[in-house]
Amino acid sequence: MKRKIAFMMCAVFVATLMAVALTPVAYGQEIKLTYANFPPAPTFPCVQMERWAKEVEQRTQGKVKVQTFPGGTLLAAKNIFDGVMSGTADIGNFAMSYQPGRFPVSEAIDLPLGFTSAKVASLTLYDLIDKYKPKEFEGVKILTLFTCPPANIMTRTPVKSLADLKGMELRVAGTQADIIKRLGGIPVAMPQSDTPEALQKGVVKGHVSSMEVLKDFNYAAYTANATITNLWVVSFGVVMNKDKWAALPAEVKKVFDDLRKEQALWTGRYVDDHVLEAVKWSKEKYNLQLFELPAGQKTEIPKLLAPMVDDYVKKVTAAGLPGDQIIKDVMALKAKYEKEYK
Repeated sequence: MKRKIAFMMCAVFVATLMAVALTPVAYGQEIKLTYANFPPAPTFPCVQMERWAKEVEQRTQGKVKVQTFPGGTLLAAKNIFDGVMSGTADIGNFAMSYQPGRFPVSEAIDLPLGFTSAKVASLTLYDLIDKYKPKEFEGVKILTLFTCPPANIMTRTPVKSLADLKGMELRVAGTQADIIKRLGGIPVAMPQSDTPEALQKGVVKGHVSSMEVLKDFNYAAYTANATITNLWVVSFGVVMNKDKWAALPAEVKKVFDDLRKEQALWTGRYVDDHVLEAVKWSKEKYNLQLFELPAGQKTEIPKLLAPMVDDYVKKVTAAGLPGDQIIKDVMALKAKYEKEYK
């Protein structure tokens, strides 16, 4: 009898060991995750990454440790989404516009719709993707979504009207070149690293992007004039490998899920505040001058850019998506959050 009890106890012990060995993350075991990002460490997508990693470690009482890789040190910008799916990185932050056509629902947010802040655009993006749960993200787990602040025109000489913009060479990301062309400017695509020299030599007379670059890249030294136009934002996603997500304990999953929308809002607030800081710094150091277009031209801009929205609707509708409804939802969410975050 004693031998039978001993044998049963031994069998239970072995079964327990096997269960623990087969469990993806054993109870009490430290979980280590890798997080790939592509911009330099001081920029806002990496600042939000470090904040998220710190919050996760604190909220899991140190159970989860996140090793961060800024500046493309683990995966290059265009490889992050696929790298997360393949498991090269557990988590990754990427810009949807770097792969045109692959993220059609997200692309609605990158249209020139006149977002006034990153807070508003980030929450609009979050709610839009949460509603549609599009196929573009079905291979990953979404951890958060956010955008950069609105793009504005920064130039060597003042732009006080659309007439001033006509024929002006401006450095712009390739996907937004058509916007500048429709407003009368001449878009010039070039890497961020080449822009300071191009500005100094007059190859380009300005650049168009969100205004934290005035300080982050010292662009205020070359372009001490900024015209507020709120042309576009760039959308970002933070995604996790599905197998890694499935292996997490329920309490860790809850921490990640609780952070999803909170992180979107935190990032929007952080980078909006950073723009204000960059503008203040630029005024003090380089006497930055801010301009706005005449009221009539402000209302003219949406009309000039409306064909781009129409083209988007046609394109995604042809692909089987409700293009008109997506735009209606974006504009309704934009109005909702602009009212909330005046």
